[in-house]
Amino acid sequence: MLILAASNVFSLAYSQSDPFGKVVILSLVLLSMVCWMTLIYKLWMVYQVSRLSRYFEGALKAQKAPLLTLDASSFPALKAQGSPHPFHHIFFSVKGKTIDLLNKNQYFLSQGGSSSNAYLTANDLNVLEAYGLMIISSQNNLLERYLFILPTIVTLAPFLGLLGTVWGILETFTGLQGGGSLGSSSAILGGISTALATTVLGLIIAIPALIGSNYLKNYLKRYLSEMDDFLTLIISQIEIQYRKVE
Repeated sequence: MLILAASNVFSLAYSQSDPFGKVVILSLVLLSMVCWMTLIYKLWMVYQVSRLSRYFEGALKAQKAPLLTLDASSFPALKAQGSPHPFHHIFFSVKGKTIDLLNKNQYFLSQGGSSSNAYLTANDLNVLEAYGLMIISSQNNLLERYLFILPTIVTLAPFLGLLGTVWGILETFTGLQGGGSLGSSSAILGGISTALATTVLGLIIAIPALIGSNYLKNYLKRYLSEMDDFLTLIISQIEIQYRKVE
């Protein structure tokens, strides 16, 4: 009921506005659509990422086999194929790099005439950690994609609302200066309507964009720490399983 009443108020304000006022109102409506589309998508994304990461980490901790023998079939099948899956990407990227390092060490051992199994060195583990941090950075950039839209809207929407407000007041005073009375001139009423409607629209858009932007920034900051912890867990298990005891 409240939404319907607000829609009627803004529709009336739009119909009473002059062409420039209508452009401002339409721009704010478009900005609102972009805001909600971005906000809904990012909230859906972080929900999926959190759920997938929790399932993946739980399945990994439950595995008893060596890490390098695990493949995608070792983990439960999950839906939401289009959503990012950072833990999956980190694990299988580090696993592939570990296999490459072990193959390299095995090659040099065979060149030296040794038939013993290859192990990871301390330098190899440092390489793995650096590689894992690079993967985390790329995944973090992927999670932050399009996030800049919300802070931009937080800044832009009130300014557009202020522009409509100033223009509406200017239109009102112009109508009064032209000899119109406050109760009879449609131009004066249209100016007041434009001023108030654009102010309200600007705030209605900026407030949820600000709340959503702050929530997403805090979530991604916390999730970055979770990715670092997950990388530490993987490398520590790889070290236990594949580093030679001195």
